[in-house]
Amino acid sequence: MKPDRASNGPESLETPPLPQGVSLAQVYSDFIGYIYRVTKNFFINNTPNGQQLWSRLGDQMPIVFCTPNGWDIRQHAVLTDASIRAGIVTEGNADDHLWFLTEGEASVHYSLAHTKTNSWLNKGTIFAVMDVGGSTVDSTLYRCQSRSPLVLEEVCASACVQAGGIFVDRAIREILERKLSGSEYCDPETISLIIRQFEQKTKRAFNGSQAANVIQFGSNKDNDKNYDIVKGKLTLSREEVEEAYLAVISSIVDNCNILLANRNVQHLILVGGFGESPYLREKLKCILGERGTEVVTIEEPSYVLSSTFEEILTFLNRKKAAA
Repeated sequence: MKPDRASNGPESLETPPLPQGVSLAQVYSDFIGYIYRVTKNFFINNTPNGQQLWSRLGDQMPIVFCTPNGWDIRQHAVLTDASIRAGIVTEGNADDHLWFLTEGEASVHYSLAHTKTNSWLNKGTIFAVMDVGGSTVDSTLYRCQSRSPLVLEEVCASACVQAGGIFVDRAIREILERKLSGSEYCDPETISLIIRQFEQKTKRAFNGSQAANVIQFGSNKDNDKNYDIVKGKLTLSREEVEEAYLAVISSIVDNCNILLANRNVQHLILVGGFGESPYLREKLKCILGERGTEVVTIEEPSYVLSSTFEEILTFLNRKKAAA
């Protein structure tokens, strides 16, 4: 499903083999069917007159897929076929009921709703939106055609690069295996435990100022000062943590440079789960600030309100108005 124009970041995503006899089409079909059933049951059980409403309107509702920027008709066809196999649409009504929305479009409406755009967004303004997620970075340039109503135009084709947060986790694994080599803590299970703690706490708090970064992974009986382990706590230096970010940030900055080249782009809106990383934010503000581009961050974290959900509402309203 990787789009042809998606660029590799620090390294390509490794796709594990599927179980024997299980096709990619079946994986998507089973997953889509599961999501549909869970959604249906939740709606029926948590909405007044839910069963009656679903029986009356369920066959009429649109189903919106929010997809990476680089996905096109080939990937849409896979999702359409999987939806038919899952029984949520038929070949006859799939084109009417399945709608596809890019993550970039979802991100821009969410970010504009949660940033102070009054001070800089005007007709003719060109700005960038960068959605930095777990595995990919989707970037898009927009020109504001109108403030009220808000009308945006894509300046160029969206870019998609594999350089999300999981690559920091992969890099820290290599660092830990090297650091703990020769110790009793270098087994895969312990390494994985430390990485989970790193992802849940250290990565989300690290901003580059912490000289020592302590990761709790064991008990008071776990001690080995030769490997910076005291009472079940492993200490990583600032330089060790920064090393885990190097390749990812380099790839993201390269992507920015290509996107912004020869254009007067004064604002870049940073969104996405990994986009909330304090270290990533500070590095991008410093690097892009040197070229006159201000990095704008949203005022609410992504877990407060899904950008996808908010943009789906906008998307549905546009469809309704056009009908």
